[in-house]
Amino acid sequence: MTDATKTRAEPGLRTVVSASAAGTAFEWYDFFVFGSLATVIARHYFADAGETVAYILALLTFGLGFIVRPLGALVFGWFGDRTGRKATFLVTITLMGLATVAIGLVPDYGQIGLAAPILLLVMRVLQGFALGGEYGGAVIYVAEHSPPAKRGLLTGWIQTTAAFGLIGALTVILITRKIIGVEAFDEWGWRIPFILSAPMLAVSLWIRLKLNESPAYTRMEAEGGERRAPYKEAFFQWGNGRFVLIALFGIMIAQGAVWYCGYFYTRFFMERVLKVDTNTVDQLLLIVTILSAGMYVFFGWLSDRVGRKPVMLFGMILALVAFFPGFHALTKAANPALAEAQASAPVTVVADPATCALQFDPIGKTAFSSSCDIAKGVLSNAGISYANVDAPPGTTALVRVGGAEVVSVEGGGMDKAALKAARTGVETRIKAALVDAGYPAKADPARINMPLVAGILLIFMVAATALYGPQAAALVELFPTRVRYTAMSLPYHVGTGWVGGLLPAASFALVAASGNIYFGLWYSVAFTVVAVIVSLIWLPETKGRDLHTVGT
Repeated sequence: MTDATKTRAEPGLRTVVSASAAGTAFEWYDFFVFGSLATVIARHYFADAGETVAYILALLTFGLGFIVRPLGALVFGWFGDRTGRKATFLVTITLMGLATVAIGLVPDYGQIGLAAPILLLVMRVLQGFALGGEYGGAVIYVAEHSPPAKRGLLTGWIQTTAAFGLIGALTVILITRKIIGVEAFDEWGWRIPFILSAPMLAVSLWIRLKLNESPAYTRMEAEGGERRAPYKEAFFQWGNGRFVLIALFGIMIAQGAVWYCGYFYTRFFMERVLKVDTNTVDQLLLIVTILSAGMYVFFGWLSDRVGRKPVMLFGMILALVAFFPGFHALTKAANPALAEAQASAPVTVVADPATCALQFDPIGKTAFSSSCDIAKGVLSNAGISYANVDAPPGTTALVRVGGAEVVSVEGGGMDKAALKAARTGVETRIKAALVDAGYPAKADPARINMPLVAGILLIFMVAATALYGPQAAALVELFPTRVRYTAMSLPYHVGTGWVGGLLPAASFALVAASGNIYFGLWYSVAFTVVAVIVSLIWLPETKGRDLHTVGT
């Protein structure tokens, strides 16, 4: 190595990290804007489905972007291993940016009908497809430039881009809403955060065009060798394939469960169940995201000292310990009137179980006309937790609110208009009983304990960052250079894309089915428990591995 090369090495490393992080933060911004605006988007693109079903459809559309991420991981992973890291993540960032801008321009349902949600779905698919190739390219690029003793620290900057992207998304949304007003924002201003991706895309591309190919990939190309077959070598050779499975079941399913519960299910829970004002929720999440942003880098640095495995296990176990008590405490801190009402006047649905359907209809076609379905539908829409008591066959369902009883209506055989009127009547009587029992229609801003809510959310963020911070280095160190992009990208995006992306909709379905507002947490708990077991038994410690010799 020449003196000139040595002189350029350290500034080059800073450029590599900053350019990769900036581009990845932009892609996370694009992805999170949609999730943060799911409630508004539901009203514009699923207008005919009804409030609850429209929200579920918006959550599923949000999840769809995650579902296609493994496909993007396979396609771009192959290109990244065959043609290089740099060219691949230039393509992914361009595709993501264009799809995001397009979402801001797609007319809504009232303007073009069914074509609107279809176009929205297409753009969301393109976003997920692009992100499937972005993350792997960025972390590998940084890791292959990093000295082994600082790999966790430097890749931690890529991990923190998820927080920066969310901070950017929430900041733009809050500022736009403040400038133009809530009404205008809900009507048309929600498009602004999407359209602002255009100048961000231009800056990100300009920065990334300055980068060169990674040294590990360049060295592999210079050494030559047989033609690479990334799919075959990554997934059908047991030496690599077993680590793909370990990465998926020992790290990534927990990542999807813990991170997306902390960042997205808490939003759903506060908005839909605790009835906290959306602007307040955004402010709280922005505060805790800012407070937690540096933790990704800290836990990445810590993994360079004590190992990747113990730090990630700490995050998983902390989440398991915190999930249920944390959400119960969140209810008491954010909507104490609701917690008091649940304690003093618990709600029970007494019904023939044979007449009760799952309160989850992603296509909006189920009538939910039985007396049980009508009663449970009212309670689910109101975010009210209830217990189920079996009644004899043929019994008309009733709702007990403390000592009061509201008899539902059997809507089978009614026409659409009559069924709507019957449901409205039941809803009016149930809501009156809830008000009499002290159940609040909305969280009282004066009674929200903001510091306590932020503290509870921060505990979830600590768990998420402890798991996520060292994760990039651990995944990179599991696989050889020949197949690294392909092999690590697939388990990452199956775990975060399928487990994490479907978490809000699946957890909401569990709540609606059980009647218990905390029951949806079992989704996150189940996946995290599996990951803890697999990690303890099969995940090797990879700290400090030479990336040139992995798998040789």
